[in-house]
Amino acid sequence: MTKILFVIVVTIGLVLWFKHMGRAKRDLDAKKQTEVEDMVRCQVCGVNMPRSEAILSQGRIYCCEDHRLRDQG
Repeated sequence: MTKILFVIVVTIGLVLWFKHMGRAKRDLDAKKQTEVEDMVRCQVCGVNMPRSEAILSQGRIYCCEDHRLRDQG
């Protein structure tokens, strides 16, 4: 009888632990999604984009390689 109770308690404990770990991962993912990134403007067309997607050349910001080349020449 004690073996059965032990298995039940361990099973309940594992289920609760996995639920807690899943919730913690979801909370962390939600926090990552809400982080705000600086927006910058292309020097040629004026399109706004996240800084991580922009191309920086000679202190100027571009949205694509074509605009960088157009502005350089």
